[in-house]
Amino acid sequence: MQWLKRLVWTLLALALLALSVVVVYVVRAAPQLDGRLPVAGVLAPVELRRDGADVTHIRAASDRDAWFALGWTHAQERGWQLEFNRRVLRGELSALFGEATLDTDKLMRTLGIVQAAQRQWAGLPDSAKAALLAYSEGINAFHAGNTRPLAAEFQLLKVRPGRWEPVDSLGWSIMMALDLGGNWGNEFARLSAAQALDNQRLWELFPPYPGEKPAASADLSTLYRELGVYRQPVATAGATKNEAAHAVNMRATGQNAGVDALQMAAWSQDFSNGMGTVDGKGSNNWVVSGKRTVSGKPLLANDPHLGLNAPAIWYFAHLEAPGLNAIGATLPGLPFVVLGRTQGVAWGFTNTGPDVQDLYLEYIHPENPKLYRAPDINGHPAWESFKTREETIAVKGKPAVHITVRETRHGPVLSDVQKSHAELLDTSRFVLALRWTALDADNHTVVAGLEGNRAQTVGELTEAFKRYHSPMQNVVMADTKGRIAYQAFGKVPLRKPANDIRGVAPSPGWDAKYDWQGWIAADDTPQDDGAKGWVATANQRITPPGYPHFMGQDWGVPYRFERIEELLAQRSRHDVHSMQAIQADVRSAAALRILPFLQKAQGSHPLAAQAQALLKDFDGQMRADQAAPLIVVAWADELTRALVTPRLGELRMKALYGKRQFRPLLEMALERNDSFWCGDKGCAVQSSAALDRALERLVRAYGKDMTRWQWGQAHAARSVHNPFDKVGALAPLFNVVTPTGGDGFTVNVGQYWLNDEKYPFANRHAASLRAVYDLSNLENSQFIYQTGQSGAPFYGRYADMAEQWGEGKYRPLQLQPTTVDHYLKLMPR
Repeated sequence: MQWLKRLVWTLLALALLALSVVVVYVVRAAPQLDGRLPVAGVLAPVELRRDGADVTHIRAASDRDAWFALGWTHAQERGWQLEFNRRVLRGELSALFGEATLDTDKLMRTLGIVQAAQRQWAGLPDSAKAALLAYSEGINAFHAGNTRPLAAEFQLLKVRPGRWEPVDSLGWSIMMALDLGGNWGNEFARLSAAQALDNQRLWELFPPYPGEKPAASADLSTLYRELGVYRQPVATAGATKNEAAHAVNMRATGQNAGVDALQMAAWSQDFSNGMGTVDGKGSNNWVVSGKRTVSGKPLLANDPHLGLNAPAIWYFAHLEAPGLNAIGATLPGLPFVVLGRTQGVAWGFTNTGPDVQDLYLEYIHPENPKLYRAPDINGHPAWESFKTREETIAVKGKPAVHITVRETRHGPVLSDVQKSHAELLDTSRFVLALRWTALDADNHTVVAGLEGNRAQTVGELTEAFKRYHSPMQNVVMADTKGRIAYQAFGKVPLRKPANDIRGVAPSPGWDAKYDWQGWIAADDTPQDDGAKGWVATANQRITPPGYPHFMGQDWGVPYRFERIEELLAQRSRHDVHSMQAIQADVRSAAALRILPFLQKAQGSHPLAAQAQALLKDFDGQMRADQAAPLIVVAWADELTRALVTPRLGELRMKALYGKRQFRPLLEMALERNDSFWCGDKGCAVQSSAALDRALERLVRAYGKDMTRWQWGQAHAARSVHNPFDKVGALAPLFNVVTPTGGDGFTVNVGQYWLNDEKYPFANRHAASLRAVYDLSNLENSQFIYQTGQSGAPFYGRYADMAEQWGEGKYRPLQLQPTTVDHYLKLMPR
């Protein structure tokens, strides 16, 4: 037994040694938040004060030093986040993570994020270049002068920070546009579904915005069959190469299904834009004029909805220098306050969601794959060569991968690197190319951000944001003088009257009628002066009746917007607390719409009667401590799968369903008792069977005691770390998990991904921050977000806001804080 004792003592000693190493690392790696610190590159002393809300206040003698210090602070607090983001946009993840991230790297290289950023840099004004240079120098100065251990991610992955360049900031701005611009995914989804469904059923699966007709007048299913675009032909479309070439020629001359192009153009003008995009995705903002507030001055609220990460996407800071005094949410990677206020004006964003991405089917020359078809010249087919460039991607543990990136006159060829595209399309005849505004050389969104930080009135802010390019944003504004306003800022293409697809699905790239023909003027984008007493946006259709330009049709379903409007109208006078109450609202009109059909379900499961007793009194409030919301969501999921999978097939359903929930289709099928979707069994039988499956699924996950089921347990917000969310032993240390209520359709949104096998109901996409600005006294403004300011998981500041965020509480957002917890002075070296 002596050997066993020795083994135990040895293991105990090793454990204590390991613990000691961790403790020493944590102590040594703690960021310096107090004292004086010489820093190479800073031109004059800079004060960094962290207040009681943990907002970092940067006071500098020049705007150059303020931007430098923000970069330095981002590197100190979020060094790994910057490094990861830099590698994402440059397509350099695989050098660290191997083949697991190779597809992502290929896509980033194909999109040409860095090349686009370089083109944009060349056209920036000197003032913007100076800001980006100073910010980059601040990041690099921190790493060059840092004498403390690097963040845990660098240690575990055995890597050092790369050098941050100004083009990386521009590249990250493009990446934000990519995150918020999902139209190309919707276009491809329609292309995929059109192989299995006729045109009528396709528009039922992806319905137009409520009250509108489909934006495209072309029969998409017939079009793609006649062209022969699919790798696996459908029953009516076994086209040979010659037949496909004939279809291309027919389409180029407008001869499709016996309807000429002039007829299509006339019809297309009668179809209005509007359709729900991925269910629930988006943001909320609203501004209330003084005539509707207790104080007599405006109130402004904003909660942008983004994917939840740890650390959070935002970092709250205050930039103060001569001519500059702005506070709010900054993005690590950019040198300005993105969302926030100055001394005189406040603003908030939601994603507009216009169609600024178009996929084009490019027809490959049958005899020469280096050529693709261009618009005809004098009635004769014309061909152009693909532009190409070579890219080399380093892969950990493997030889470097070499790819040839192809571009057409529209943009990069995505189907060369998107497996889903290559699996669907006959790529020996067709490829998919992307036209996207954010890649254009005139994308100077950073200029708008920098100039907006100096604005003091709504008028000045409006002028600054006219430089905003991508992604287009719904901006609500209010100033201390009492003016409120709304305008959509960004660049949106104009489409030709003859365009019978209007960007909702991939268009024939050889037909010039599908090319863009200019831009909506900055002064002509949707706007509102708040004459009715408030303006609210929640990703709904923002074009007013009679608006002359088509902006797209992938708007968010209007449940959140309608609820915000309802709550704003309920009170004659609002205050900060009523604004916060609206942000916390979890009443789901979408759940209430389908609830009567669930209440009629005749389930045979042993818990069916108990479930129906709970549902009898369910009021649509998706509260975290209730079981009824969990039953509603699980039933809707099971029923949707039962209705749609037989029509799409299992593989296509798996690809399209999950983040996209097809809730409008479910509503339509139940309300019409639609025999196509519900099948021979009928909707009532399908509904009852879905309830049984849902209850059995919930029993397996949460046990037989329904009184212990809680929506908040299943729907916990999971702020995940990149990349350690994927490492089982590390995930609990780096992820931040918070119980939440709501669903994808409530004001307090909580979008779940039903294709996630482990956490299908987890809150993945929610309010990335909440802020309320009081224009009667801007020092009364408040904010919160879902993690904490620090990017280091071993310190309390990593997740100290999570509980407050989950409970709907806030912290003060003040230019002149009442308390200062830490004071650090950066000194010129």
